[in-house]
Amino acid sequence: METLKAGLLGFGTIGTGVAKVFHTNADLMRQRLGMALELVAIADLDVTTDRGVATTARLTTDAQSILNDPQIDVVIELIGGYEPARTFVLTALNNGKHVVTANKALLALYGEELFKAAEENGVRLLFEAAVAGGIPVLSAIRENLGANRFSGVFGILNGTCNYILTRMTEENEDFALVLQDAQRLGYAEADPTFDIEGIDTAHKLAILISMCFGTWIDFNRIYTEGITRISALDIQFARQFGYQIKLLAIGKCEDGVIEARVHPTMIPQHYPLADVRGVFNGVRLMGDFVGPVMLIGRGAGMEATASAVMGDVMSLARQGRAAALGYPPLSMARLPVRPMDEVVSQYYLRFLVKDVPGVLAQISGVLGDCGISISSMIQSERKVGGFVPIVMVTHDACERNIRQALERIDALPVVEGQSLLIRMENSLT
Repeated sequence: METLKAGLLGFGTIGTGVAKVFHTNADLMRQRLGMALELVAIADLDVTTDRGVATTARLTTDAQSILNDPQIDVVIELIGGYEPARTFVLTALNNGKHVVTANKALLALYGEELFKAAEENGVRLLFEAAVAGGIPVLSAIRENLGANRFSGVFGILNGTCNYILTRMTEENEDFALVLQDAQRLGYAEADPTFDIEGIDTAHKLAILISMCFGTWIDFNRIYTEGITRISALDIQFARQFGYQIKLLAIGKCEDGVIEARVHPTMIPQHYPLADVRGVFNGVRLMGDFVGPVMLIGRGAGMEATASAVMGDVMSLARQGRAAALGYPPLSMARLPVRPMDEVVSQYYLRFLVKDVPGVLAQISGVLGDCGISISSMIQSERKVGGFVPIVMVTHDACERNIRQALERIDALPVVEGQSLLIRMENSLT
């Protein structure tokens, strides 16, 4: 029986899960494929620690011995980060080996280079596990929904942020306390910066935009804002307006122009994405024929991610011919990205003000001068540090005008500190 032979780079949590699948479900995969899958070698800096998984694979600290082994058909890269992962992946591709990776950061920054190398060498670079863990969103875009022209993709793509915001919503807890709990429970890293500042989500959005709209995107053009300034007070006000706050990845293509942004977003409570709770991820796609499609599941974890990795390995064994991004790399365009200043949205604005007459008139006057109209407003009697919160929801407004207005409002002597804005998204239907 024919055998597909694999080498694994990285024997951490996900790598251990992949080795477990190779060992535990070997017979099942052989039955489904009509051929055997064999993990022949594993490279890691630490090959002595017991991972608690049975494997017959050769253990080595020398990644080159895998990259240059003529018997290995596919290299599974689970090192993470930019280097040496980029160099290893390029070497594998140039050596005529297929590559499977879960490395969203690598693809977000160096995807164009890597996919073109795969094309030039007649091999495939697959990455289902790089976005939303075990949710098969990328294969759905590439294959089952491939006949659709996508107008939008919206995602809750970071379990750490979604867990924090869910706890803040359901238990009225402050951000700092929930983050500490998330770290204690293992839902957040000791250094959670990539998660809570939106960088991890932006990496995943870059991949989704390429697949949905057929364009390479400069990662630095994705507007990225985290959740660190969201307070329990903002979540309470959002609920009063009928919204929930989520860290949302937003990709849109309108008239050949791309919107690419990650930021806290207020979405109506009745929208399906509002029901994505805890560490779960959710992706909502808008196709011209299929309409809205929603995918929800565990976006991380050893088992879910290993499952996605092995799905790609099995796809290689089937010799599937679908282009990795749904478009051949040489046909990928470079559509312009709409500057954040030109984005039009509704906005939630929260000000802390002195409890004196005329405050509301001053704020409303500045907004009016900047061409911003108010849809609704709440003035709370509850004081925060001696100041009164005023919350407004605007009609559609341009980001540039909002920024100009807030700069003027924050300079008013009756306003304390920096005002908060949260963008609102009502186009998910």
